[in-house]
Amino acid sequence: MNKGELVDQVAKMATVTKKQADAVITATFETIMEAVSEGDKVTLVGFGSFESRERKAREGRNPKTGEKMDIPATKVPAFSAGKQFREKVAPPKDE
Repeated sequence: MNKGELVDQVAKMATVTKKQADAVITATFETIMEAVSEGDKVTLVGFGSFESRERKAREGRNPKTGEKMDIPATKVPAFSAGKQFREKVAPPKDE
């Protein structure tokens, strides 16, 4: 599903126009990205959490030459699915 398809589904489910749905989805994504880029954690109960994580500096290899190279430390965005989301994707198996 791409953003256009998401907008269509949200507009249909919320009984709003596609333009309104697009504005809300765009604002939501921008707000989450802004908060995470500032170091905040965004938690949507049942859905999941967005946060930035530190990736340590490490040594890697150039895939073309095999030469060793240093990969610097960096911050990366991360998403952790909430319990409801995980269970929707992979329902628990009854024993």
